[in-house]
Amino acid sequence: MEDKKIYNLIKKEIQRQREGLVLIPSENYASPAVLRCMGTPLSNKYSEGYPHKRYYSGNEYIDEIEDIAIERAKKLFKAEHANVQPHSGSQANAAVYLALLKPKDTVLAPSLFAGGHLTYGSPINFSGIIYNFIHYGVNPKTERYDFDEIEEKAKKYKPKLIVTGTTSYPRALNFKKFKEIADKIGAYLMADIAHIAGLIIAHCHSHPFPFCDVVTTTTHKTLRGPRGGLILSKKDLAEKIDKAVFPGIQGGPLDHVIAAKAVCFKEAMSESFKKYQKQIILNAQAMAQEFVKAGFRLVTGGTDNHLILIDISSFKIDSKRIQDELDKIGIYVNKNVIPFEKRTPFNPSGIRLGSPAITSRGFKEKEAGYTAQLVIKLIKNINNKKIKNQIKKEVKKLTQKFPIYEMDSFGSGFAR
Repeated sequence: MEDKKIYNLIKKEIQRQREGLVLIPSENYASPAVLRCMGTPLSNKYSEGYPHKRYYSGNEYIDEIEDIAIERAKKLFKAEHANVQPHSGSQANAAVYLALLKPKDTVLAPSLFAGGHLTYGSPINFSGIIYNFIHYGVNPKTERYDFDEIEEKAKKYKPKLIVTGTTSYPRALNFKKFKEIADKIGAYLMADIAHIAGLIIAHCHSHPFPFCDVVTTTTHKTLRGPRGGLILSKKDLAEKIDKAVFPGIQGGPLDHVIAAKAVCFKEAMSESFKKYQKQIILNAQAMAQEFVKAGFRLVTGGTDNHLILIDISSFKIDSKRIQDELDKIGIYVNKNVIPFEKRTPFNPSGIRLGSPAITSRGFKEKEAGYTAQLVIKLIKNINNKKIKNQIKKEVKKLTQKFPIYEMDSFGSGFAR
């Protein structure tokens, strides 16, 4: 209460989260245990370096915490090495590039329009400024990764690193095929599993190891932990990766976040977490079915994972307007580019939806399908104020039936 302005804004944001349905695939609700770790005096400590090799004194307990986080991450992902210090997924990717590449080295990665990320060589991102990225796309008919194109470009440009990921790609990744192509040209293979990490743990998606040399992820999407990054790799790359994170791109780690990562890794080892991941896919597929029944075109025709990408180009409505109107009634989605996009990224032809957050609320297929029906109803009645008010009331009923963060204290009382 010392700063009433910030205090009140935090309360309003918690209330917004309670009263809204999050369909943004990259958002989720961390548990109270994870949130409590981030609000501790661990934030006060400076711990440059790695466990038992710090530049500052007084790190004996911090070392234990990071050791636990590392061992849990390795066990969880069947990895030979883990670095838990990256502050974000983007910084995890930056560290891998620094470890394995030199400026101007060539990298082969999916384009933004094929489900890629800004850190895969966007000209406005550090990756595109420092390195020479060549992009692969998807097959025009299937809208899935085109391995003939990928192999052709790999042989032509001889990249030092091949990257794959699923930022807006609704289908499963074939790590084995990527590995076969990488081996033909002697390239490293990196998988960015930021979106599908939880699915991989629960065996709902194929595993990147032993095919990939290095794997990056965030810890806050399907993994349902704190906002942060993680790098997993084979032993022979451990020293290069660690040096790239510190002192390469970061100074002191965020010890309170590393503690929260350790807690989320423990949570992810439970049977209930595995059931949760399976439900994520069931809920995404239930939403997909409703959109198809209503005449919407889905990129790739459906989904294998937690997200769906809807092509709204046949509608005479801007994707930004759809996003904004849904926002007003308490449903949160994000506008997104689609393969072979003809519009700008600021007002593209797609809407991206995902099921992790509503599944954290306790939604099953029935509620997920109904939520999709509400989105469909708004899009088809976007100028009807009365219908939009009715949808808003339905959203409120759902959020009250499946509550989150029920207690007044920040982060406590997580209902699911």
